[in-house]
Amino acid sequence: MSYNRYVKNYRQLKQELLSNPSIRKQYDQLEPKFALVEQIIEKRNALGYTQKEFAQKIGTKQSAISRFESGAYNPSIAFLQKLSNALGSSLTITINPE
Repeated sequence: MSYNRYVKNYRQLKQELLSNPSIRKQYDQLEPKFALVEQIIEKRNALGYTQKEFAQKIGTKQSAISRFESGAYNPSIAFLQKLSNALGSSLTITINPE
């Protein structure tokens, strides 16, 4: 028997999990955070910075960048401002009424 037959791929598992309304709600609440992290990672990579180089540029440790990029760190606005400045970008926060 093939092991792969019993292993769900990521998309199948994600679709199955997100069909649960409770999980979907939690996922949707985290989406803006992960979208921001993804944008910063993409910009850092486009500029050719390693995590260590990026950390040095903003005066922090590589581990802080790693925690941020993994989603394990809840950054302050000041930290996000440092990141955006180091990337030659600007930080804009918009609050949309629901």
